[in-house]
Amino acid sequence: MTPDRIERETLIAAPVERVWELVTAPEHVGTWFGDAGAEIDLRPGGAMALRWEEHGTVRARVERVEAPRVFAYRWASRMEAEPEEGASTLVEFFLEPDARGTLLRVVESGFAALDVPADEQERKAKGNGDGWDHELRDLAEYARSEVAARP
Repeated sequence: MTPDRIERETLIAAPVERVWELVTAPEHVGTWFGDAGAEIDLRPGGAMALRWEEHGTVRARVERVEAPRVFAYRWASRMEAEPEEGASTLVEFFLEPDARGTLLRVVESGFAALDVPADEQERKAKGNGDGWDHELRDLAEYARSEVAARP
């Protein structure tokens, strides 16, 4: 059975407002998440594009913006496709203050609703789960970097 939900959590040694910038501002997202830039129209219904030199562009649509605590977008399950029903998953970021910084929880859901065979749904869920492990390590490292530490 396809897992429909991935959930990951990490502690970022920075205040919530700073982590919010790191997960919503294109100049940051295009560095720690993509390696070839990003575009984010930060409003519900706004368009997003996440780019990788090696892989291409993933299109997304902003679903929820509740600064500085909740950011959500629906992104296409294939490169260069549109984030439409049956061809996208929902990514949600939840930020909570913690005595050590910010507890960031990422939830991605909707794999079982993808219009692809079950084995491909499972591969996508596993691949994205592994991807979030990697990306959240990159985000924590980026947050510690001199570039991200600037006000």
